[in-house]
Amino acid sequence: MCGMTGFVLARAGMGGAGLRATAGAMAQAVRHRGPDDAGAWADARAGVALGHVRLAIQDLSPAGHQPMASASGRFVIAFNGEIYNHLDLRAELEAAGAAPAWLGHSDTETLLAGVAHWGVVATLRRCVGMFAIALWDTREHKLTLARDRFGEKPLYYGWAGKGDNRALVFGSELKALRAYPGFDAPVCREALAHYLRLMYVPAPLSIYQGIYKLAAGCVLTINGTPPAQGPSTPLIPGGEYGTLNMRRWWSLAQAVKDGARHPLPEEEALPALEAQLREAVRVQSLADVPLGAFLSGGVDSATIVALMQAQASRPVQTFTIGFEEAGFDESPHARAVAQHLGTDHHALFVSAAQTREVIPQLSQMYDEPFADSSQIPTHLVCRAAREHVTVALSGDAGDELFGGYNRYLWGPRLWRRIGALPYALRQIAAHGLQALPPAWWDRVLGKASVVRPGEKLHKLGRAVRGARTLDDLYENLVSEWPRDHALALQTGNLTQPVLPWPGHGAETPVAAMMYRDALTYLPDDILCKVDRAAMAVSLETRVPFLDHRVAELAWRLPMHMKIRDKVGKWALRQVLYRHVPQALIERPKAGFAIPVGQWLRGPLRAWAEALLDEDRLRREAYLDPKPVRAVWRQHLSGRYDWTPRLWSVLMFQAWLEENR
Repeated sequence: MCGMTGFVLARAGMGGAGLRATAGAMAQAVRHRGPDDAGAWADARAGVALGHVRLAIQDLSPAGHQPMASASGRFVIAFNGEIYNHLDLRAELEAAGAAPAWLGHSDTETLLAGVAHWGVVATLRRCVGMFAIALWDTREHKLTLARDRFGEKPLYYGWAGKGDNRALVFGSELKALRAYPGFDAPVCREALAHYLRLMYVPAPLSIYQGIYKLAAGCVLTINGTPPAQGPSTPLIPGGEYGTLNMRRWWSLAQAVKDGARHPLPEEEALPALEAQLREAVRVQSLADVPLGAFLSGGVDSATIVALMQAQASRPVQTFTIGFEEAGFDESPHARAVAQHLGTDHHALFVSAAQTREVIPQLSQMYDEPFADSSQIPTHLVCRAAREHVTVALSGDAGDELFGGYNRYLWGPRLWRRIGALPYALRQIAAHGLQALPPAWWDRVLGKASVVRPGEKLHKLGRAVRGARTLDDLYENLVSEWPRDHALALQTGNLTQPVLPWPGHGAETPVAAMMYRDALTYLPDDILCKVDRAAMAVSLETRVPFLDHRVAELAWRLPMHMKIRDKVGKWALRQVLYRHVPQALIERPKAGFAIPVGQWLRGPLRAWAEALLDEDRLRREAYLDPKPVRAVWRQHLSGRYDWTPRLWSVLMFQAWLEENR
């Protein structure tokens, strides 16, 4: 795991030393991603430079130094990620007589040899891994930026600088781009409006105007000199702009279609799933540094740890976080699973005060507004793990692939019951759910099968209000501020998604929800959250469920093997129950939560009040003070729980304060 960055000048201007110094400074801005080594490379004639910082995982020797040139010198690469099957690729190259005289055993060297022999796209399609890549072809004067299939590793690009320093810039985090001389991109108000609705900035937008995220599974090529100005709207796969060309090298939509066309018979599905998961865990457990895993005690992380321990020769190191607040501490469940599996378990217990100490760091850590409050415990567990290991496996993506979210379980069922009702009656019913405070519902439904039922019923009421179709209901369920909100000033009402949904072959409404989550929420929220939380402490995280062979197999499972008897992740549970007793796992799904809403009424109230000050909001002119203050007053009353809406505003305000 590393950090990469660089730029290509729109016209030659900087000398070679200046190019390298600038790329080096940009790389230093993300030094937390790679504290073990740093390097910069430049070609003054072409006006291109690459920078890199390294977290050494495979081949700890200087032979893994980057930027790295291919054996022929034609290609130079800055690479962030891991190619888990790179030894298999080496064997394939050697069998074809295309292997160079290897200088080390890093996956970067393997990747370069593959590009030299097979070409960029053919090499990427052979790779099992996670990555963001910047590759310069010295012969063709062509830069290629590429991102892995699911967006595990981040990659931003855009335009910065003035005059002779005007350039297309790119990097693992926005910090690297901001370090380019003359960076002055304004806040993208369209991105801000989408962020307030979704709690994250959706790709391909970033919080800065003219700076974009490269979409997962895509390559962007710049043939020669880039244009001095970027496009007015983001490039999409198949799009061209001057010397820029974007295309998709792997398609989630195609995987969904192929899975629907070639479903697995049930008698074959479970053995195939366990075998493929076991292989994914095996290859992701290879490292030249200490390795462990996160363990919450839920289905996803327990499955990964069980398969790790089954293949390990010694106890796997596992990590969890415990909280003092009742209803938020899941560490006993993790401890029980760890004891059954025989792992070397580490549980860090933190107080509310210690948890709140992370909040001032979030704006710098996440680099653009990000409002999934589970970012706090995620960072804490990463920080605890980093004291013992350099690599940690996680159970992320199990929900999106195997049907784990509550909205998959009851969303379509709910719509079948209420969709035929007159619109006005649906609004009355929705209003009734919200008429009583969440605490009242919690008391009445104290033995419900879900955690914090009052909060969820209020969200359900908001989702039903304004929903005219099942698609509307889904949009509302994944949104906080309404889709047509006018909270963000100078944007108008954004009633359309940031980009049209690519076509897919999902055969049921649930499958369509899972597809959309995997395309958006997974890369832009879940994977972003974990990447920044872990990289802030130089910890590499790996996601076995996102081995593309596992994901493609998951889309071949019939839906009744994902959701059965009103329970999600049925197939995954069957694999897990071969290793862990069902009684240790079965409990309501809680998520990775902390009582932020309570803190906003108590110890965080002064901090929040300063950021939400009406005069301040009016001066900054990004947000309309009226709805912000109304929601703040309602939340303080205790009658409503507006934690997510307030957290989205607070994280933007904190980011703005850090980066103004």
